[in-house]
Amino acid sequence: MSLLYDERLDGALPSVDKQQLLTAIRDEIPSLQILHRPAELRPYECDGLAAYRTTPLLVALPENTQQVQALMRLASRLQVPVVARGAGTGLSGGALPLEKGILLVLARLNKILEVNPEAGIARVQPGVRNAAISEAAAPHNMYYAPDPSSQIACSIGGNVAENAGGVHCLKYGLTVHNIMQLQIVTVDGELLTLGSHALDSAGFDLMALFTGSEGMLGIVTEITVKLLTRPQCIKVLLGSYSSVEAAATAVADIIAAGIVPAGLEMMDNMSIRAAEDFIQAGYPVDAAAILLCEIDGVVSDVEDDCQLVEGVMRAAGADDVRVAHDPQERQRFWAGRKNAFPAVGRISPDYYCMDGTIPRRQLSLVLTRIAELSEEYGLRVANVFHAGDGNMHPLILFDANEEGQLEQAEALGGKILELCVQVGGTITGEHGVGREKINQMCVQFSSDELTYFHAVKAAFDADGLLNPGKNIPTLNRCAEFGAMHIHRGQMPFPELERF
Repeated sequence: MSLLYDERLDGALPSVDKQQLLTAIRDEIPSLQILHRPAELRPYECDGLAAYRTTPLLVALPENTQQVQALMRLASRLQVPVVARGAGTGLSGGALPLEKGILLVLARLNKILEVNPEAGIARVQPGVRNAAISEAAAPHNMYYAPDPSSQIACSIGGNVAENAGGVHCLKYGLTVHNIMQLQIVTVDGELLTLGSHALDSAGFDLMALFTGSEGMLGIVTEITVKLLTRPQCIKVLLGSYSSVEAAATAVADIIAAGIVPAGLEMMDNMSIRAAEDFIQAGYPVDAAAILLCEIDGVVSDVEDDCQLVEGVMRAAGADDVRVAHDPQERQRFWAGRKNAFPAVGRISPDYYCMDGTIPRRQLSLVLTRIAELSEEYGLRVANVFHAGDGNMHPLILFDANEEGQLEQAEALGGKILELCVQVGGTITGEHGVGREKINQMCVQFSSDELTYFHAVKAAFDADGLLNPGKNIPTLNRCAEFGAMHIHRGQMPFPELERF
């Protein structure tokens, strides 16, 4: 039995007569397309966390904001839960549907409404692909900075829901730092505008609260994003190391030298080999770890910073430092990193992608402990992460066809997340909590903090109809899980208490 899925969730929801609901939607919103046959529903059973599947009661495919409003008014009146879904690339089960609920798929709200280079903004609908925004802005020599590895497929609405980042978030920030205004539909169908096209807006910063709320507070129907002018010069350095510890030291030393790279990524040997076999990026396959460091800006500054970074890399023990000679080589370097997840999928029947964040100074310690946990659980772990901001993505390799391996992978993943908390980090950086990390929310937060989270949720959604059972655990669940705050705050790794 999976540790992540709580079968009681659907059982706790009120029963819904599918045919009566379908009739009500068709009567009140005749233009809204609804999928209800088993074969039509099957493609929507999961998001990117594909090991866990639930068939939704119905799937709604709105084509405009008015249809979203009408559906939410109806769902609120009938007390039917609603789960919003974008492109389905999420990795925490946040878009996992409910057997007794409506899956609201926003893929058809996919228009770029405006690109305004003078104001440095674009207005887009939630179903627009992340990469499509930069493609639309390219004729103006502009782009949208956040670039998740799934950017060719993931939608901007999902990026807002998860507060997605990417390899360039070290310098340019996460989604929350690159959006200016949101249009949302509340649980009862009201249309709200959060934020503004100005640098600030009156009142509480509800846009920041909403960003990363994982579909629990409302439905995004329009986003205004910031556009940046493309840098004059971009260079990427690749440093190879014979030990993970030396690479981790280089990460801290680069930041300590006062340099803020556009991106600073690290890969261990397993992920290096997998990516090189898949992409032929030119990686040194015998290296224990590599660092990819991108510097951008005006030519003179980039040249000076590249020399400084190369010196820091070598001083930390780099066996070799290479600078991409042209845009094509630079793209190959990044292609290997951005395709690390599918590349690892070629060397294992299944993998479980984790997402935790730690202080940079703890990088070497945490990687050592992950290696020990890997040995303890008998499962290989490939490490790929945004080293500059400490956002780790350990990939746990397993075979779901082997009895018990999925549960072992989940248990190992939970220990890694608890380790992140132990050293002063968090259980997620950009993938969200969803269903996947709901037990570890009990580890990260106290009962008082969780009570406040539930109060915020209730302020927007008093009946708990939006994405129920995700993100915020009940205190009863935490007690059953054996959360740390239930056990006098004792951590699972006493040997790390000094951190």
